[in-house]
Order: sequence, then C-alpha cells, then structure tokens
Amino acid sequence: MDVEPIRPAVPGPRPGPRRRDRRGRGRRWDLIPPHLPGYRTRREQFDDLVADAGADLTERFPRRLAHLQVLVEEVPPADAAPWEDATVLLGRALPPTREHPARVIVYCRPVQTRCAGEQDLELLVRQVLAEQIGSLLNIAPEDVDPGAWSE
Repeated sequence: MDVEPIRPAVPGPRPGPRRRDRRGRGRRWDLIPPHLPGYRTRREQFDDLVADAGADLTERFPRRLAHLQVLVEEVPPADAAPWEDATVLLGRALPPTREHPARVIVYCRPVQTRCAGEQDLELLVRQVLAEQIGSLLNIAPEDVDPGAWSE
C-alpha cells in the first residue's frame, strides 16, 4: 500500500477581486474626476478641437469631403518635400490615391506654440484646416470657412 505524506496546502491565487494593490496601499483612483477640466490632457483636447473643426467643414461640403481623413501629428517631418518651403509647416494636405482617401494633417506643436489662448488656438486650427481643404478642393480658404477670417 502506497502512502503519500500529507503536504500543507500551497497558497495560490485567491478567488475574487483583489482588494489592495501590490504594495498594500489600497486602490488608486483618478486624481481629477472626469467632470473637471483638468481630467483630459492637452493632447486629447487638441485632438477634439481638430475633430470638431473638421466635422464642421465636412458638414459644409458633404459630397466632396465624404471620405476626407483629418489627422493630427505631433511635429512635421524634418525633411520637407521638394515643392515645400523650408518653413515650419502647420498642416499638410495629401490628395487621394488608390490606397488612401484624401488626408489633411494638422501638426500639433507648431500650431500650439503660435497661440496664446484657447480662442487663438481654435481660430488657427480652423484657418489651417480651411487652407488645406481649400487646396484639395481648389477653392479659396475664405470660401471654405468664412468665419475663420471674419473674426
């Protein structure tokens, strides 16, 4: 008859939710509740601003801008295209190809450094988008978004 010694139970993972974190300090919550303005980062606020401005312009020209992609990048590429000036770009328009629809890119850092407040930032984003969309549609930027220049 084989007899195996009785081993003490090895503690394993406990069933159920964990009540404390790894160092025993308890749960960590967000420092700022979602209803306060500091909850969203500046990057998220800028992305929302560009998305809202792009959506407003898309509603103005629904058929011509149906497949337009509005993108946000942190900084422009270091090497400018041969047809572009050596100045810092605020945005870029890329015409449609077989692989990609028309795209408008807004560069976050150059736009933010040129603005003193939120109203200036919103106005400059609207102007950059109007210029880039105007170049795609071959119309004047003032006709794309008249409100961006009348203020």
